[in-house]
Amino acid sequence: MKHIDSYIKMMVFGILLLTGCSKDLDLTPRDTISDASFWKTANDYRLAANNLYLSLEGFGSDTESDIAFNMPNSVSNGTYQPSETDGNWNDQYIYIRRCNNIIEKAATSPIAEEIKNYVAEALFFRAYNYWRLYRLFGGAPLVTKVLDIDSEELYGPRASRKDVVDFILKDLTEAASGLPESKSLSDADRGRITKGAATALKARVALFEGTWAKFRNDAGANAYLDMAIESASAVMNSGQYELYKGMGEESYRHLFIEAGDDCSEAILDRRYQIDISHHDYSFGIQQTGYLPTKKLADMYLCSDGLPVTQSSLFQGYNTRTSEFQNRDPRMTMTFMTPGLMAYQPIHSGRVENWPFYPQRNSNTGYIIYKYMSEDSVSMLTRKQDFDNHIIRYAEILLVYAEAVFEKNGSISDADLDKSVNLIRQRVNMPGLTNEFVAANGLNMQQELRRERTVELALEGFRWDDLRRWKTAETELKEDIKGIKIAGSEWTEPVIIEGSDRNPYADPAWQSKTDADGFIIAETGRTFDPNRHYLRPLPTKEIAINPSLEQNPGW
Repeated sequence: MKHIDSYIKMMVFGILLLTGCSKDLDLTPRDTISDASFWKTANDYRLAANNLYLSLEGFGSDTESDIAFNMPNSVSNGTYQPSETDGNWNDQYIYIRRCNNIIEKAATSPIAEEIKNYVAEALFFRAYNYWRLYRLFGGAPLVTKVLDIDSEELYGPRASRKDVVDFILKDLTEAASGLPESKSLSDADRGRITKGAATALKARVALFEGTWAKFRNDAGANAYLDMAIESASAVMNSGQYELYKGMGEESYRHLFIEAGDDCSEAILDRRYQIDISHHDYSFGIQQTGYLPTKKLADMYLCSDGLPVTQSSLFQGYNTRTSEFQNRDPRMTMTFMTPGLMAYQPIHSGRVENWPFYPQRNSNTGYIIYKYMSEDSVSMLTRKQDFDNHIIRYAEILLVYAEAVFEKNGSISDADLDKSVNLIRQRVNMPGLTNEFVAANGLNMQQELRRERTVELALEGFRWDDLRRWKTAETELKEDIKGIKIAGSEWTEPVIIEGSDRNPYADPAWQSKTDADGFIIAETGRTFDPNRHYLRPLPTKEIAINPSLEQNPGW
């Protein structure tokens, strides 16, 4: 937080220098906007609120977990160390200050009624940025006003975890009361924060804290789970959202590219527009090797609703496409399959020739299909503008189902039908019922977690989920594995661009597979439950504010 202190000092020092020259000096800037000339009209507040949208997250990544891999990741393998500075800390406080400024200025504004929407947006973004702090660090200093160089809060201690989460939930409740419904937005306001976004974020935060508390034996867990159920129900009953089905059987895949923009499932998006802002995410994930893992692949059920370990429909791993057969359709809308004809930005031809290089170092042999644009022009120019869905309706259905189960220890078929089974119906998968779970010796908790993982795969949820479930200490220590290469069709030479590249041409390759022939992309991973459930605070922040206490174990 000291970066705020330094910024204030520089600003005030400059003003003091000027005021020392003449008491009558006109300090109104000629080329910038100051408080003296701003905060006069509703449009001023709108412009200030617009700036807050820059704090919305870009595309997430699950490489910090066990279901996606790039190169060895210091977070997922437990080797990271405290850093001097951390943008995850500093950036959030920058935006929290901007939120506080809007809220303070509005409190004394003569146009309070005209600007209430922008105040509600500021409350939302204050909560959103505190959420981003709290999910990583736990407790954090609560700053609720604009500080100056004499403010005691600059050197204040961290608020407790409970105080921070309660503050977030309170802000979201207040924000929701002043925000419009999604369907009431004009075309010009499409993408602005809505009541649904505030309520949906409240559901997410409450589930996170409720399950975090439950699996650490905190007596207050049920109060948060109740809040998650209530908030998710409010979104579900609002009539504002529904699952996207605009592309028929391929709707799930198209949701994450151009067709999914402004769809009925989107609750909160980081929006892009080609002539204003753009990205090259499709190109980037191919070139940087953002790869699914065997663990994620094995989570997809067979088309009869049974796991690969139980279903007679599972075709095994011995051919290049066998494991993709008779599976939940979301698997082949998330993973590329060898032989799939798809546009490639550099190489042409079938995917069986490119980019499946199972012999490449640090590779799982799996390739992402989710987020892969079908717009050849945008792929070539590396300018894409499909939006990132930060909160979508499917997540809220999953929040509802999980919160109900974790609160009660069970979930009725009726509750499954209005949540999880709506998601399964989109991809024509069998519904989940208590009878099916019992008859096949399954575990309802595990099936709900499986459903969440495959539906939200590669969207950046998994690391948070493993931490709140308190399973990271087991699951993140496991080896990262990929496709079966030994004893499968991949053992034969793979023809790539006219070259004969045999996985076993390099004898060292055989040491990269396990006893069953599956690629081992990373081994020797660690997770210390005494410290890795929370990120360390930046060491510079503690040095300049001794009242801050470092997280346990760091």
